[in-house]
Amino acid sequence: MSAELKQEEKDILVSVRDLHVWFELRRWGFSHAGYVRAVDGVSFDLHAGEAVAVVGESGCGKSSLMRAILGLHKPTKGSILFNGEDLAEYDVAKMRWYHNTQVGYVQQDPFGALPPFMTIQRILEEPLIVGGVRSAEEREARVQKVMEEVRLIPARDFLPKYPHMLSGGQQQRVVIARAMIMGPKVLVADEPVSMLDASVRVEILKLLRGLQEKHNLAVIYITHDLSTVSYFSERIFVMYAGNLVEKSKVRSLLNNPGHPYTMALLTGTSEPDANNAKTFKELPPGEPPSLVNPPAGCRFHPRCSRVIAGVCDAQIPVDIEIEPRHQVACWLYNNARAD
Repeated sequence: MSAELKQEEKDILVSVRDLHVWFELRRWGFSHAGYVRAVDGVSFDLHAGEAVAVVGESGCGKSSLMRAILGLHKPTKGSILFNGEDLAEYDVAKMRWYHNTQVGYVQQDPFGALPPFMTIQRILEEPLIVGGVRSAEEREARVQKVMEEVRLIPARDFLPKYPHMLSGGQQQRVVIARAMIMGPKVLVADEPVSMLDASVRVEILKLLRGLQEKHNLAVIYITHDLSTVSYFSERIFVMYAGNLVEKSKVRSLLNNPGHPYTMALLTGTSEPDANNAKTFKELPPGEPPSLVNPPAGCRFHPRCSRVIAGVCDAQIPVDIEIEPRHQVACWLYNNARAD
């Protein structure tokens, strides 16, 4: 094993292994009616200081994966290791420590994420109070510092205000400040710019990037917008129907997509036409499959134009490395498939 790979192995902060997150359905609230297989066999490692993007259509399982990593959903099967410790084995006190100090969460809708009846100062002090920071002087100093880091300056102009008195971009900076104030090691950003004006999006992504580098943060960036991942992430995971179908360095994936679904996502990205309007190319026909009764084999095969009859519709594909650190779960690249 190379020295670089050994160092990467040493720096693993979060390790997800064969993760399944299923939600039980009940008919009339009583009898069992199946499961929604929101996350269904996902594995990856997240290194300290690394930013990864998880992309895919709505309903693919991104948010359920995010909530499991935040410790809000208990795995049905598999494990999530934080610094080598299984979250499932944490007691109440250890899980509270994890939530309060080790992970931060940046929500999609900043206005909905901020309590309207609290001032910005109270919003930012709340995690410190819950986290046991009793000194008012220390709380004031930490609030001042985090406000400067998210570039809401001078802080005294913003702290007495309520969320509705701020712009959308300013509200999202407060959400980021709240996520950062306890000094987390992992930051989960759920579509952090989708509710913002286009002119503000790059500013927020650059702010997150700067915080990541300054604090050596591991960041999971949840998005459906492939046009923003190159601003922010080192690696990209493509998710479809509860599975990761492609994992790669960002540049490698954008230049050489391997999975037909990834190609479809890239094809569906908007581009300017000759009249300065937006043209959206059509995605493959059909809809994502039901996660209650997903199709056999590759879950993308009902929509795939390159489907191999008798293989893609019958056998679950395994990860194949098509180039260094670029894995694709697709039978097109597996010479060992059964006839």
